[in-house]
Amino acid sequence: MQFRFYCPTRIFFGERCIENYSKELSALGRKALIVTGKNSSKRNGSLRDMVSALFKEGIQYNVFDEVEENPSLTAVYRAAEMARKMEAEFIIGIGGGSPMDAAKAAAVAATNDISQQDLMARKWTAPPLPIVAVPTTAGSGSEVTPYSVLTVEWEETKKSIAGDELFPAAALLDPRYTKNLPWDITINTAVDALSHSIEGFMNNRATVISDLLALESISIIGRVLKNINEENITMKHREDLLYASMLGGAVIAQTATGIIHALGYPFTYYKKLPHGLANGILMKASLQFFNQHSPGRVEQVVKAMGLNNLEEVGELLSKVMPKIELKLTSKEQEVFINKTMQAKNLANSPKKPGEKDIYEILKNSNLL
Repeated sequence: MQFRFYCPTRIFFGERCIENYSKELSALGRKALIVTGKNSSKRNGSLRDMVSALFKEGIQYNVFDEVEENPSLTAVYRAAEMARKMEAEFIIGIGGGSPMDAAKAAAVAATNDISQQDLMARKWTAPPLPIVAVPTTAGSGSEVTPYSVLTVEWEETKKSIAGDELFPAAALLDPRYTKNLPWDITINTAVDALSHSIEGFMNNRATVISDLLALESISIIGRVLKNINEENITMKHREDLLYASMLGGAVIAQTATGIIHALGYPFTYYKKLPHGLANGILMKASLQFFNQHSPGRVEQVVKAMGLNNLEEVGELLSKVMPKIELKLTSKEQEVFINKTMQAKNLANSPKKPGEKDIYEILKNSNLL
């Protein structure tokens, strides 16, 4: 048995964890930049709680609230400039995956005078500012990963930068911040978390420890998805999803993602589908591809979800996910397959797909 496992983030989980562990913030410095979106952190109380904690600890702060869904490098560099001007000593990312990913990239750009191209090529030399992550959706797991996923306009896709220094120093997970999430965001982010754990399990970099975390995450999400609907979702369900999402993040921190993400990114960039929804519409067909080469692993995924076969996986996802009508033109099909084949994370698949395999996944997802 051989494996490595590295997750240096200090994790604090539970209601009012920002208030209860505010001293963790003071250990990082006396000036902080909060990176967040325009509205959600204000509505759910996370920004208020963080500001209160910073005041309690005597930490000066500024707020950059211009992060959009699927964060742009333009926003990242504006946040980095604000951090430099205020001489911030650490960055706090509050929100879903987009603000947390933007915060990580801004932490790099704040300490390195490099172009956007060099940032994406990971040509930085100075260590980034320390990062604190506060997730307010249960999906990305970015609070415990060394990745920042950004929209790269010159390549017309989403791409990631990675490095151990991008692990947040601390993650503060309070399920209360997810309480009033709309149903579609709740489901899309839950399916995103599910895709992380499935891709981490169906992965040639998987280890006994990442498998343990992945199956636990898959089990929790499967159970919750079978038992919730738009009128019936409790705080216990939301707490479970936040926990499972964090586990999924810890999984891909070890393994990275795979086919589902590689093929899902073009749907997000070109079709503006939410990231989790894009992954969800491809999930059953991707598992069918995996089943050709690793049927035992696929069977474990299905059983962990509390289901009997891949048809039931597809039925469950169709039941909970938002309904969309989408067909790719022949030109779009060509572009999407080409973009997918360029993705580095395809190499993580136990059996690397070819163009014909990607075509079959699109076809079996009823997208052609």
